[in-house]
Amino acid sequence: MLSRVAYSLYWMARYVERVENLCRFLQVAEAMALDAGSRADDIWLPLVDACGDRALFDAGGRGSSPEAVADFLLQSPHNPSAIRSCISLARENARQIREVITTEMWEQLNTIYLRLQEEGELRSLPSHGWLGQLRRDCQLFFGITDSTLSRNKGWQFSRIGRLIERADKTARILDVKYFLILPRQEAVGGMLDQLQWISLLRTAGAYQMFRQNTRKAISPTGVAGFLLLDEHFPRSVCYCLNGIAAAVDYLTDQRSDRDVELGRFLALLRSRWCTSRFEDLISQGLHESIDSLQAGLNTLHCHIEARFLRSCASQA
Repeated sequence: MLSRVAYSLYWMARYVERVENLCRFLQVAEAMALDAGSRADDIWLPLVDACGDRALFDAGGRGSSPEAVADFLLQSPHNPSAIRSCISLARENARQIREVITTEMWEQLNTIYLRLQEEGELRSLPSHGWLGQLRRDCQLFFGITDSTLSRNKGWQFSRIGRLIERADKTARILDVKYFLILPRQEAVGGMLDQLQWISLLRTAGAYQMFRQNTRKAISPTGVAGFLLLDEHFPRSVCYCLNGIAAAVDYLTDQRSDRDVELGRFLALLRSRWCTSRFEDLISQGLHESIDSLQAGLNTLHCHIEARFLRSCASQA
């Protein structure tokens, strides 16, 4: 397969997955704000911190209001990872490989793009329902992809892009809670803390599966352990890494040095995030472990780019 085609499939899937997860970020902020009372405005800025875009956000001098944060994540032309930008880039990548993807995939992605164009600039906080609809539109795109695209190399590249992005954003959803300061130290483990963890689980689409699989009281270690290490939940980091490994095995023969290097690094990531005990994993702190995971995912992307996408310029 041409690097150009692999590149477009990989980034098309990453951008759509990014939009779905940004919707989840905004929904968790809305849900937590409802429980925060007079501190509701404090919920929003941690989203920018968790996305790793604080310097870019501050450079715009837009303040830290909920409206400013939502505008930055939704439609700011200065944010290349804003929802509108991601949909435009996903559509452009799809257009370049129109002969490779299915008609149904193109029509769904085009529908999302045109709907956002028709709505124009949003001048207020998006509603929970609006974000939910956009999230479902992205899920529908992936459902169409999985039901109409042959399980060949093209599907594998789209799967890798989707799962790398998902693993990164699952970790970042946990980081939202880290950056969220509780009103006072004794509130840790209190009612507000519990409500925030429940909101986080719901936004990750994990609440019911967490309750069914753990059958324990909701706790920070329980939630984080489930989202990071559960091998069956499709949004967990471990599940994503296992899926990436399966796709890489399909695409490589382990004969070239780059194949071996990629395989070794992926095995190292999986040994850390799929077989470690949670207590050992976060011995230096949850936030620090998540930072390490995100650095590892960035390195994994670089290995994949060097092996498969090297003739194309990198996107962010």
